[in-house]
Amino acid sequence: MKRCIPRRHIRCKMAATLCGRIVTKTGCLPLVQSVRHGSKAVTRHRKPMHFLKQKLMAVTEYIPPKPAAPPGAFTPRTRKTEEESGLVRLLKRDLKTVFSECKMIAVLQNNATNAEDMLLLKHRLRKHDITIKFFPNQVMRSFLPGSPYSNMQPLFIGQTVLFVSKEPKVKEMLQVLRSSPQMLLLGACIENTLLSREGILNYSKLPSMRTVHGELVGGLTLMTSHTVSMLHRHPAYLSALLQQYIKQQQSADSAELEAAPKTEETTA
Repeated sequence: MKRCIPRRHIRCKMAATLCGRIVTKTGCLPLVQSVRHGSKAVTRHRKPMHFLKQKLMAVTEYIPPKPAAPPGAFTPRTRKTEEESGLVRLLKRDLKTVFSECKMIAVLQNNATNAEDMLLLKHRLRKHDITIKFFPNQVMRSFLPGSPYSNMQPLFIGQTVLFVSKEPKVKEMLQVLRSSPQMLLLGACIENTLLSREGILNYSKLPSMRTVHGELVGGLTLMTSHTVSMLHRHPAYLSALLQQYIKQQQSADSAELEAAPKTEETTA
């Protein structure tokens, strides 16, 4: 015979199994929880560093040096040496003659000057025996390091032009440049002296060599004439004194001669 199980007991088992599954999945929460009362716990928070101190710490931070590579770790780079062409050697030869023969070599920057303005500028400079020379910057940079004019190398940047003359004619060059603002004066080598733009302007204010020579000759002649007059003064003064002394002696002798017969007459 089958055993009959009451329905109430079956329902309790089902409810127990369902509750067990739910509790195992979600977790069992305690029915009693302890709540803390009173003062809060003391927690110390670090204050943020001042930004000036942060900068100082960043600047003074120790940076360890990178370890040097052991010898033989890197293969040396081989540079290809290109031979100079015949045109470059010819330009260098022309440069050497220009620097040896000319006393004024001015470097100017060409700021988009058209052909017509350049032709007018050449014509105006030619009146004062000043010529314009065009040399590539590559040739100038290869020529200057081995020459006494190596300090002029920083001037050759961009489109540059050379104003060349056998005599230093700075005033005439500056007068011509006033009518062509496209040409900017960078510097010059005048009589083996490197000058900046301000130095060139100060050099133009100096008098010419002819006036200096005239002033020098005038000063020398004045000094020589003064010395000659000083040398002639003492003998002339001495001769005048001697002549005055002779006159005084002659007058004294004549007075004695006149007084002698009068005394004889009185005695007789």
